[in-house]
Amino acid sequence: MPIHRRELLKSIAGAGAWGLGAPLLAAQETATATRGLASPRIEDVSVIECQPEGARLSVVKITTDQDGLYGYGCATFTQRADLIKPAVERYLKPFLLGKTTDRIEDIWQSCYDSSYWKNGPVLNNAISGVDEALWDIKGRQAGMPVYQLAGGKCREAVDTYGHAEGADFPEVVASAKQYMAQGFRNVRVQVGLPGMAGYGSSHSGGTDVKALHNKPLFEPAYDMRRSLKLLEICRRELGEEVGLLHDMHERLTPNEAVQFCKEAEQYDMFFLEDPLSPEDLGYFRQIRENCATPIAMGELFNNPHEWQPLIESRLIDYIRVHLSQAGGFSPSRKIAVLAEAYGVKTAWHGPGDLSPVGQAANITLDLVSYNFGIQEYTPFGEPTQAIFHGCPQMRDGYFWINEKPGWGIEIDEKEAARMPYRQSPLNGGWGEIRLRDGTVIKQ
Repeated sequence: MPIHRRELLKSIAGAGAWGLGAPLLAAQETATATRGLASPRIEDVSVIECQPEGARLSVVKITTDQDGLYGYGCATFTQRADLIKPAVERYLKPFLLGKTTDRIEDIWQSCYDSSYWKNGPVLNNAISGVDEALWDIKGRQAGMPVYQLAGGKCREAVDTYGHAEGADFPEVVASAKQYMAQGFRNVRVQVGLPGMAGYGSSHSGGTDVKALHNKPLFEPAYDMRRSLKLLEICRRELGEEVGLLHDMHERLTPNEAVQFCKEAEQYDMFFLEDPLSPEDLGYFRQIRENCATPIAMGELFNNPHEWQPLIESRLIDYIRVHLSQAGGFSPSRKIAVLAEAYGVKTAWHGPGDLSPVGQAANITLDLVSYNFGIQEYTPFGEPTQAIFHGCPQMRDGYFWINEKPGWGIEIDEKEAARMPYRQSPLNGGWGEIRLRDGTVIKQ
């Protein structure tokens, strides 16, 4: 008959084995009792919705059965924001109530399986909110920021890049110099496209380009020539030390993307972002075979089958997945570990449609990942900071994390309620952009 653990401890205590004696049994029983008391259960799951600035933000709040113990997680999916609340409160909440908060990985895996169909952006963002809220709770329990629970810092702060833009070349250069004057060592540069709808910059005037429709217009060849000219000017005007980045935003054809990356090599880029859409991943091999321009990819990824081949084949240099689109902090940690094994660095997506909780999760991964590359920076305005207290701080081009427990962020829910979602013609979605002949393009 097997010896029960308690009987074994008693025998050890009686024999005074290893000089521990009775204190060992007492310590074991105390630890067991403490662990039992320290396993809070999920009492409520809700979604906080607000729109303090341009983007509609969704944050999951998990409340436990222990007084004052709760956590927040980013579930923002601006383009389909109205779907997150029911996904969380009607589907995940009944599944989660009563579960203990200490089994983060188990909860993530079971939520992932609960809908049967997997890797959709609504499901992933909903799970992300739950996952990050559980990490926040864990940090609050431990009295530590989440980065301590994930192994501690690899660096003191997080290097970033700002978004320099303008309708014409001088405006972009002036915008970049403003960032450099604030201490930024890296800038993303985007220029307007005369008579067309460019990306990431003010719309430029100029002669109207004739088209067979009245929708926003874009022609890849125009954009390619103008963007290459921009890189030439910026490298000349800004000097050799600044890191130059440029977002291609999947708008070129695969062949044009290969050509653009090859031509941009001469400008010593920090990286080119998203040269291809997720549907055209096979062309990354052609880019790698033709040039050494650093490539960052992943903003639109939801599925491991998208990022794994690029990382394992070393076809990209930076992985820039949007954490909540991938399912939260837990799966993104695994992406970072996978990428490290193949020499790929991280550059997590950090746009305006990201809550401060989500940016805190980004920065936490930046701090604990040895293969950190760079972090996209978008400032939080006063309306956002009126709701989210404890936002990460920017100093001299570096992001600094809040050192309070968990993500270090508290949400003023009354203030959030005063800034509800605002209706727009497309309800937060992206509009269409077409070629001159009327063909819809990817963006």
